[in-house]
Amino acid sequence: MKYKVEIERDEDGMFVVSCPALPVCVSQGETRDAALENIPGAIKGYIQSLKKHGEAIPPPIEEEIVEVSL
Repeated sequence: MKYKVEIERDEDGMFVVSCPALPVCVSQGETRDAALENIPGAIKGYIQSLKKHGEAIPPPIEEEIVEVSL
């Protein structure tokens, strides 16, 4: 499964990664790469918790990037 993630930098300089399809599923790291390495474990744990509690698993978000020449 593939999920879209968003990366932001917080006021302390940490990189925070969230997954819009999975509310409150967040991870962080001191670098962008570290934050991206951490988020799959957070997503997996979140989905396992949903399964354990018999809750529906939100589908992955599909998106495309379109290049526009001006």
